[in-house]
Amino acid sequence: MSAADKVKPAASPASEDPSAIAGNISYHAQYSPHFSPLAFGPEQAFYATAESVRDHLLQRWNDTYLHFHKTDPKQTYYLSMEYLQGRALTNAVGNLAITGAYADALKKFGYELEAIAGQERDAALGNGGLGRLASCFLDSMATLNLPSWGYGLRYRYGLFKQRIAKEGQEEIAEDWLDVPFLYAHIILHNFFIWISIIAMLFNIFQKFSPWEIVRHDVVYPIRFFGHVEISPDGKRKWAGGEVLNALAYDVPIPGYKTKNAISLRLWDATATAEDFNLFQFNDGQYESAAQLHSRAQQICAVLYPGDATEEGKLLRLKQQYFLCSASLQDIIFRFKERKADRVSGKWSEFPSKVAVQMNDTHPTLAIPELMRLLMDVEGLGWDEAWAVTNKTVAYTNHTVLPEALEKWSQAVMRKLLPRHMEIIEEIDKRFREMVISTRKDMEGKIESMRVLDNNPEKPVVRMANLCVVAGHTVNGVAELHSNILKQELFADYVSIWPNKFQNKTNGITPRRWLRFCNPELSEIVTKWLKTDQWTSNLDLLTGLRKFADDEKLHAEWAAAKLASKKRLAKHVLDVTGVTIDPNSLFDIQIKRIHEYKRQLMNILGAVYRYKKLKEMSAADRQKVTPRTVMVGGKAFATYTNAKRIVKLVNDVGAVVNNDADVNKYLKVVFIPNYNVSVAEVLIPGSELSQHISTAGMEASGTSNMKFSLNGCVIIGTLDGANVEIREEVGQDNFFLFGAKADQVAGLRKDRENGLFKPDPRFEEAKQFIRSGAFGTYDYTPLLDSLEGNTGFGRGDYFLVGYDFPSYIDAQARVDEAYKDKKKWIKMSILNTAGSGKFSSDRTIDQYAKEIWGISACPVP
Repeated sequence: MSAADKVKPAASPASEDPSAIAGNISYHAQYSPHFSPLAFGPEQAFYATAESVRDHLLQRWNDTYLHFHKTDPKQTYYLSMEYLQGRALTNAVGNLAITGAYADALKKFGYELEAIAGQERDAALGNGGLGRLASCFLDSMATLNLPSWGYGLRYRYGLFKQRIAKEGQEEIAEDWLDVPFLYAHIILHNFFIWISIIAMLFNIFQKFSPWEIVRHDVVYPIRFFGHVEISPDGKRKWAGGEVLNALAYDVPIPGYKTKNAISLRLWDATATAEDFNLFQFNDGQYESAAQLHSRAQQICAVLYPGDATEEGKLLRLKQQYFLCSASLQDIIFRFKERKADRVSGKWSEFPSKVAVQMNDTHPTLAIPELMRLLMDVEGLGWDEAWAVTNKTVAYTNHTVLPEALEKWSQAVMRKLLPRHMEIIEEIDKRFREMVISTRKDMEGKIESMRVLDNNPEKPVVRMANLCVVAGHTVNGVAELHSNILKQELFADYVSIWPNKFQNKTNGITPRRWLRFCNPELSEIVTKWLKTDQWTSNLDLLTGLRKFADDEKLHAEWAAAKLASKKRLAKHVLDVTGVTIDPNSLFDIQIKRIHEYKRQLMNILGAVYRYKKLKEMSAADRQKVTPRTVMVGGKAFATYTNAKRIVKLVNDVGAVVNNDADVNKYLKVVFIPNYNVSVAEVLIPGSELSQHISTAGMEASGTSNMKFSLNGCVIIGTLDGANVEIREEVGQDNFFLFGAKADQVAGLRKDRENGLFKPDPRFEEAKQFIRSGAFGTYDYTPLLDSLEGNTGFGRGDYFLVGYDFPSYIDAQARVDEAYKDKKKWIKMSILNTAGSGKFSSDRTIDQYAKEIWGISACPVP
């Protein structure tokens, strides 16, 4: 008899007693089965455990939902194309304060909680910092008891799973929703192949996550294409085209040690049985018979599908509109549902009950969609609908990069969303009229400020401009970034609406990013502060400063760091086969691969270091600070230079790590398939982290905050939140290098004028790569981007060459500092002690008070 057979199944959905929890896990294994009844391996144990934890979450979610409905507070609705959630089991039991109970319960089956949690796949709902920030924000909204919802899309395959092959990065479909056993019996005979096709169309074999709850009663129609009909009284109505359905899946988000649990509502695209042409199918026209079902499957298939083709552009715009329309229909439905209980029920009350936050420009279509719903469906006039919309929506800008400030072809917009294009044109017209009538001095700037760019060669809709014109508040995400928005990107708008622009420096949740992912260091922090209240009041970390020179704390801190480094070394060995030394300096850069983030400078620095090591005598090498350089991140599938950087890191690593003369002093490792769960291993084990973007180009960054919180020292430029981190942790505890943001434009101009003189070390590193030292791959196009004075793909736009000498000098200071273990540990402690400002609880509290106008609504 197995351990599982000894635990009697008994439904106990709210119990915190380990024996009752074990019974509830066994109950779900038997009565909520996803596997054959004889199986109870680690994967089966995870699903049963997750569903047992979900019982707790569902009760809290229902209580929270009913409480919000009863008290009718103003609520925030956060619209984001990305939510990079990570694994949910550890976070859920931690926030619910039942970690110990579940650990004890699983021991009755012969399992450790950590091993079962490791069976969970990361939810592939995001790409990078934008999605991880949104997830931290939801955690803080729930913890602060704020009446709020998140809205996103339920991607089946997410961005992609990254595989590193001989040729470099390969992209394969992410399988986070796959349950592999479901299809085991379906391909035995040709007859069953057709059954599997029908099953896919109608979701008979449903892909699922154990955390989601499908809401079959929450379905909204979403129209595409078609035309605008004008009635005799002049009213306009969108008709025709194709109509799909948005089906809601709710993921409960628990607050930390609170009764509140809010919802992340994810929309899936579906078509109905009526949309399946049985006659065509029986006639052998299988693809034609299920055409609308196929189009529905495409919408939520992949995050950020390639948009090089007309079809790709249409699909991306479909995704964005699908999110906005479903979410706003849901918001309006619940407003009207609650409105029935209120005396007035006027639409003018809508902004006093609803705040919509657009996370970047992806949800910009919320603006014309809200206008359409208010005018065409609810019967409001333009002025009233505009007043409601303006007071409801707000916009967070996350970038100053031109390619990320979305511009959509007017032709594509008019084809897919004809009514919305009419509304956007009217917004543009009225904005121009307003500027002309009130600000004669700005007439010459109208063309650059307009929502529509009517350049005959490429007429587009400027989505960021639409957000600024229509929203009541625009915020940046770090002080430097917000100042750039006000002084440069949106300076003309500031002169019209000086009070519209704010700063909200980003933050991270200290629960996931210290308390749960780094238990050894977390326990030390609690011990020395004599409280665990820092977990929800991160400012308390300043109390560590008075112990920064305490030798006993130093010893405990170093032991905790070493434990995390050993765990990281095991992960590296498991996923790459490379053995790394936990006694070396762990130097890590993990983030999306992009030229402005300058992973290229990092690897050029490693190449230079390797070359110098090769030139040293054996005696001189022994004086060198041993270092392990780790890089991780995904390059977008069509971003050629980013993929070349991934290839270069791997090629350098293959040579360096197998060089017996050098590999005791330097190793270079590319960490594949970077995601939240990988970050939860890498960040606690890090000692130096590189945040080296060209100054003025990183809006904020949040991984820099996670590293500092975990006692990691940063080497970086004065960019994004680095500026504020350096202020908080102390200048002596941050390795600074590089040009400042206000110098960048001038330096680029100098380069165009032929005034740049490259440092010999920079030339040496490039030439070493060109020599073929790291294989036969042709890196000429990548290195050529650093050459010349100007031109597309040349001229070193991101100033790698200019900053390289100060980068190398800063790395030399790192080497010397690391040799002084007492000094380094003190720097590490002071980084953690200075991280209090960077809690997402603080950020969300500011959003709630200064943008959304909402208050805590705790479940009694």
